[in-house]
Amino acid sequence: MHPLYGTTAVAGIGMRQYRRGASPLPEQGVLAEAIRAACADAGFDPAEVDGFVSYGDDKNEPVRLMPALGTRELKWSSVVWGGGGGGVAGAFGLAAAAILSGQASAVVIFRALVEGSSGRLSAAVMAHHLNDHMLAAGIVAPAQVCAIRANRMYEHHGVPRSVAEELVRASYYHGSRNPEAVAYGTELDLEEMRSSRWIAEPFRLFDCSRENDGAAAFLMVSAARARDLKKPPVYLLGCANGAEKGWGDLLENDDEALYPTAGFRPIARRLYAETDLSPADIDVVQLYENFSAQGVASLIDHGFCTYENVAEVVRFDNLIAPTGTLPVNTGGGNFAQGFIHGIGTAYEAVKQLRGESANPVPGARTCLLAGGPGAPTVSSAIFGNEVP
Repeated sequence: MHPLYGTTAVAGIGMRQYRRGASPLPEQGVLAEAIRAACADAGFDPAEVDGFVSYGDDKNEPVRLMPALGTRELKWSSVVWGGGGGGVAGAFGLAAAAILSGQASAVVIFRALVEGSSGRLSAAVMAHHLNDHMLAAGIVAPAQVCAIRANRMYEHHGVPRSVAEELVRASYYHGSRNPEAVAYGTELDLEEMRSSRWIAEPFRLFDCSRENDGAAAFLMVSAARARDLKKPPVYLLGCANGAEKGWGDLLENDDEALYPTAGFRPIARRLYAETDLSPADIDVVQLYENFSAQGVASLIDHGFCTYENVAEVVRFDNLIAPTGTLPVNTGGGNFAQGFIHGIGTAYEAVKQLRGESANPVPGARTCLLAGGPGAPTVSSAIFGNEVP
């Protein structure tokens, strides 16, 4: 079995979330609160944390967190390359590698985003994803890049546009029932969604994730150590990160078969091979959806459906907990739970497997977490509340 399989676990989680521009604290202060909350959740002294990892251009260098946390010794820190959200799952694999190799013993995975401190997220994403060829053609925003890919998936591969709406509806259904979500208590108005302003065709406003201020943190330790802490362990069963030949912003149109995908095909193959699991073994999915079509493409890449049968699988009633066979984004996802560069999807993965979700999936034992679709490098992970 692969060395990552069930050998480390998330022992504690913490999150602070506010509407964009409404954080009561600077970014570092919000992050310190989230880390202390994750440690309190686990019954763990924050001063004992000796490793940190983030992704996607997070601005919070770990050494600057030490005074606020009382850190005794910083032994390891790292970050997953790339300005998009493709690294969110890969950060857990990196933390596990540090623990298993003895470089650190208690690692916090985090992402913080407060507009008043670090500016708009889109600027950081554009700096990584938009090369000079795109800018010269008038492509100046990530939504445009993903819109062109989406149109290819719809027009060339015959994926019906209606499936994107089904995914958005399921996210808002879950978010409206999640007290921690920005959409809590608000039912989605379909007519408002369908008539909302265009962002980049085929995307209207509700097809797009919208930034929030906030931070989330996860305390990861060895599986054996996690079993002695306060909350039930959520084990990392596998993690894969990277890209295949022909993928990436410098190769935007070189491979027509890859172009409309989300970039996860080699990641999913490795992930399933390393864990000896398949899509049929996944009980719930937490999906990074920067845009609705990319969420659908991610489900296809991970083998939950195909271009041919996507409409049979990606249906509102099939995507919602507790009755759907493929519950997706049970906290509301980036669309409706809130968007702190996708870290909320990992937060919901842990809550779901601990039986703490506002939209529980009965008997859920495994959860797939997928990073930002369409990013130059992407990552996915599988978590479990037991080690089969």
